Amino acid sequence: MGHSTSKSEVLFELACKVIPGGVNSPVRSFKAVGGKPVYIKKAIGPYMFDEDQNKYIDYIASFGPLIFGHSNQKIIDSAFAAMKDGTTFGACHKNEVKLAQLISQTIPSMEMLRLTNSGTEATMSCIRLARGFTKRDKIIKFEGCYHGHADYLLVKAGSGLSTFGSPSSPGVPDEFVKNTLVARFNDIDSVEEIFKKNANSVAAIILEPVPANMGLVLPDEKFLNKLIDLAHSNKTLVIFDEVVSGYRLSLGGAQKVFNVRPDMTCIGKIIGGGFPVGAFGGKKEIMSMLSPTGPVYQAGTLSGNPVAVAGGIRTIELLIESNPKIYIDLEKKARYIKEGFESEKINFININQFGSMLTFFFTKKKSIRNYSDVLSCDTNLYGKFFSSLLSSGVMLPPSQFETMFVSTAHSYEDLDYTIAKSIESAKKIGSE
Repeated sequence: MGHSTSKSEVLFELACKVIPGGVNSPVRSFKAVGGKPVYIKKAIGPYMFDEDQNKYIDYIASFGPLIFGHSNQKIIDSAFAAMKDGTTFGACHKNEVKLAQLISQTIPSMEMLRLTNSGTEATMSCIRLARGFTKRDKIIKFEGCYHGHADYLLVKAGSGLSTFGSPSSPGVPDEFVKNTLVARFNDIDSVEEIFKKNANSVAAIILEPVPANMGLVLPDEKFLNKLIDLAHSNKTLVIFDEVVSGYRLSLGGAQKVFNVRPDMTCIGKIIGGGFPVGAFGGKKEIMSMLSPTGPVYQAGTLSGNPVAVAGGIRTIELLIESNPKIYIDLEKKARYIKEGFESEKINFININQFGSMLTFFFTKKKSIRNYSDVLSCDTNLYGKFFSSLLSSGVMLPPSQFETMFVSTAHSYEDLDYTIAKSIESAKKIGSE
């Protein structure tokens, strides 16, 4: 079938004149996969439709939050009802209390929490609070784990295990990242080495417990337990960035799946039901350090936005109503894609899958455990794979370093089509 994107191409040309790179977030540019971005006109269920009327089975899911698919009517109705009473107040309202209660009940480590407008706001606020609470300056992050675009978190991967990181973006002074230390994911020895060289000076370790921003990478057995024990023995806080994994892997996030309890947690994505949102929380003694009860300042005019909060409440309520069946069914669907594709034994693609998340890694490596493994993948082949599937009506994330998401809206007919076209595209690439 034909796959014309002429209208999208015209829009992109216009966008490039008024928006840097033509996009409001870099990965949307398709630069990592070649070609030009398609412009979405509408989306419903598991499908997106572009300006040229092409239909796509969507596995981006707005990079995670759309666990019920696009345009879920119950969530839209809740948001619309809230909107009729006002789009923003800049003042307190009862639903922000209700959402906070729902989050605290389902993620018990978040004894107290504060709402923000994005995951980046949540992580930067969490780190500021950790530094204020511990009266220490240094933080440890892991290669390949993304925590938003705050200056001190934009550190090049591979910048050394126990040396100071260097900025991975112009505009970030060296001074801003001098207290950011970089370790290897799934390598507890690299963390121990950092502690040895930075005794009594590390405020917090921040990590995605299940990294989803270098493609999907799973933690080794007991890695998270060992990490928490090591941090606490050094009087260092542990921050889980569950902006992606929170409510995506289970009702209690990755920390429930692995039965661990961080000191603080950042969440986002799903708790807005498709609207911009974030939150951070943790132990009461830590959270009480926040202004106005404590000295650590953090604020946001649109934090607790009534429309986003209403969408989030309905989303979490729907998850509670269908738990645990929803997570069992989602995991089954993602595994169905993985096993269906792997039945063809294509030796240059390795699939990581956990819960409703999965990534096609273009590598002959048997396992992908850290950022170095990810960097060894063939991004050029992924780009060809992406483009082939796109022209067949399947929308994958436009980067090897992103994660696919399955929703309740995907049917097994959608999955079968995806598997068939994925195998067809892989064989075509392999024969070139």
